[in-house]
Amino acid sequence: MGTLRKVLYYLIIAVSTLVILAGLLSLIHDVSYWYTKVLDFPRPQYFLLGLGCLILFPLLQERWSLPAVALVAGLIVSTTIQFTRLSPYYLGEVTVPTAERSPEETVSVIIANVLISNREHAKFLEIVRSRNPDMLLVMEVNAWWMEQLASLAADYPHRIEYPTDNAYGMALYSRYPLENTDIKFFNHEDVPSIHTTVTLPAGRRFRFHGVHPVAPVPSKEYPDNRGEKEVALERVAELVMQNSLPALVAGDLNDVSWSRTARLFEHESGLHNVRLGRGLYNSFDATSPVMRWPLDHYFVSEAFRLVALERLPAFGSDHFPMYAEFGLE
Repeated sequence: MGTLRKVLYYLIIAVSTLVILAGLLSLIHDVSYWYTKVLDFPRPQYFLLGLGCLILFPLLQERWSLPAVALVAGLIVSTTIQFTRLSPYYLGEVTVPTAERSPEETVSVIIANVLISNREHAKFLEIVRSRNPDMLLVMEVNAWWMEQLASLAADYPHRIEYPTDNAYGMALYSRYPLENTDIKFFNHEDVPSIHTTVTLPAGRRFRFHGVHPVAPVPSKEYPDNRGEKEVALERVAELVMQNSLPALVAGDLNDVSWSRTARLFEHESGLHNVRLGRGLYNSFDATSPVMRWPLDHYFVSEAFRLVALERLPAFGSDHFPMYAEFGLE
């Protein structure tokens, strides 16, 4: 075996081992170690790396032995695990039906984590005005961002604003009336979530929940859930079930949509993930072309139909904004 071939051979063994271990550890949940949660994120990367190793390793393996067979078996198990998690987004059933005709009433919603340190406000406002949504949920806003977004008041007469300096401030802008509004705090007294009733022009109403649970990684600067279970989505599911109105839950969930937490939320709330059957629409990390996952989400009741779903251009944040338009049947 030549030197280059040998280097490639051992590199594939090393990568295969890491992919197998990370894939198996990612199945662990309900533990207080944050890194087991983060291991759930890179399933697309695990799948592609595992598939590549599964193709290349047999081509380089000259003499088959029990360890070599075990490595291939591990890769098969690992890629199968990843495939079962990811396939519903490309091959699975569409759980939020596409509007087959023009719905009587529609509502378009942009959700955007602007990144508290980002200063590209002009680019962000240009994106918002180009899509002209009926509602806009903005996250990680502080007093500076509120000043930059003040011009939106002319187009959005109904607003709920709760800026903070801890990267969890939130603001909701709406063309349509908002009533029965609550700003709630779940795990942290300084991490807000917005809950309000939206009335469309023809009189149909639905309950909107804007949420931004804290990130699963520990932080010295911002709120975290170190050693604690994140309960925000559980609380939102309870709120959804307590109200008879159709519900739309949106925001940066700091979690991938294939996670156990997200799937449990779907089950407990009775809501549906708009991505299923349509693709991943990775919204984070906008600064990396490789390490990207779907963290910004829409979950809706059965009364909603999807008219459009789009990932919008980057504007200096580490999140892409997301645009969705819904019809309310």
